[in-house]
Amino acid sequence: MAPTVPSPDEFERAAIRTIAGLPDEFRTHLAEVVLRIEEFASAEQLASVGIASRWKLTGLYEGVPLPEQSLWDVPHMPPAISLFRQPLLREMEETGVAFEALVRHVVIHEAGHHFGFSDEDMHALEDAAED
Repeated sequence: MAPTVPSPDEFERAAIRTIAGLPDEFRTHLAEVVLRIEEFASAEQLASVGIASRWKLTGLYEGVPLPEQSLWDVPHMPPAISLFRQPLLREMEETGVAFEALVRHVVIHEAGHHFGFSDEDMHALEDAAED
């Protein structure tokens, strides 16, 4: 029997569980971040990060990182973390990484951008944690 494919609702619940499991100081700052589950990134989202293939982007943070925010800023759209379901499903199939673990990794990575961490910062932290 073939395994069932996680639905968009299951992706959302897994992402919410990840955020709920974070320490208070992080979870508090993520309360205003919108969580979106989409099948694929839009052309605009792909262009914003210089990726051509819609299969290569699994998640995206869009917004002003906390260290760059100011009380003087004009209100704008709330920050958002998007998870792209089809690329994540493909990555699960290709790598064998479990559903919850992959969603957790991507959510935490994108949340890191909200706190002002670069991709390089996050890779260094992950590498250090694996040692």
